[in-house]
Formats: sequence, structure tokens, C-alpha cells
Amino acid sequence: MSEIRKVKSGIMEPSFTLGNRVRRAVWNLSYAIFFRLSPRPLHGWRAALLRLFGAKVGRSVHVYGKARIWAPWNLVLEDFAAVGDDANLYSMATITIREHAIVSQGAHLCAGTHDYEDPAFQLYSLPITIGERAWICTEAFIGPGVEIGAGAVIGARSVVTKDMPEWMVCAGSPCKPLKPRLMRES
Repeated sequence: MSEIRKVKSGIMEPSFTLGNRVRRAVWNLSYAIFFRLSPRPLHGWRAALLRLFGAKVGRSVHVYGKARIWAPWNLVLEDFAAVGDDANLYSMATITIREHAIVSQGAHLCAGTHDYEDPAFQLYSLPITIGERAWICTEAFIGPGVEIGAGAVIGARSVVTKDMPEWMVCAGSPCKPLKPRLMRES
């Protein structure tokens, strides 16, 4: 659930409650000391720290130390999910990364934006879901409210502003489905 506030009687209020801002300040300090500086193989440590701050984290999750997470309490990482270095999870609303999904280095999942038609330019947020076994490639951008289908591949540096279908290779700016993702038998 989003903690973004609305404008009341023409007076712009802070976009986030004081409680939200304090939680983020405590998280940012903990992130800088305990998360970002943790040795690369300590995925369990980082998962425990995320849980401590309210993230729902499954088993065998790999989140690398240079991944940036705005609000862990808005993060769901299912079993075997992975988030690479320099990925940016701007979790103003819930970001869900399903089982075996991968968010590669430098990818940006942005769950918040502004209402550009509002004179107050009010913030709002929409959840993002990355389907199971999907792969968000290097430096791809996933916008607010987007759902990536199970097994989809989002090509490097793609810009995704609309839902992408299951088991398709998708790429471009704007991102579009290109061809089915066919899995070889092992």
C-alpha cells in the first residue's frame, strides 16, 4: 500500500508521512553500513537484513550488495529470485519478483511517477510484478504499474511502460514482443 499523500485544500503536503521518511532514513543508514559493504557471497545476510526491514524474502534469494532498494517493506522476492549489482528497485509501491526471476545489473524498476496534469505535480505509485522465470536484462527500465509475464525476457536497455506477455522475448524503446522464448530441453 502506498503511503503517498494527496494535496489538501490547495496546500501541498509532503509526499510521504514523517514515519515513512524516518523508516527510509534508518534503512539508508543500515544499507550504507551493513548491506552495501557486505561481502559479495553473503546473500543470506542481505536477505536477513531485507526481512528485518519488512521485505518478504523467499529461500535462496540472491540480492547483490550494490543493488539499490528504496523501501524494503514494499519488496517481495520469491524463492530463487535474483537482483544484480546496480539494479535500482524504486519501490514506492510494491515490487514483486517471482520465483527464479532475474533482474540484471543496472536495471531500473520504477514504481513511482508524477501526475503531470496536476498543477501540484503530485506523486503517485503503482506496483510492478516480474513473473516467474522472467529475465530483466542489463539497464532495462520497467515503469510503474507494469507486469512482466512469466518467462518473458526484456532486452538490454529496453523501456517498458506496458505489460509484456508470458514467454516472449521483448525489446526496444518502447519495448515490444519480438518472438517466443523457446526453452531447450536439458
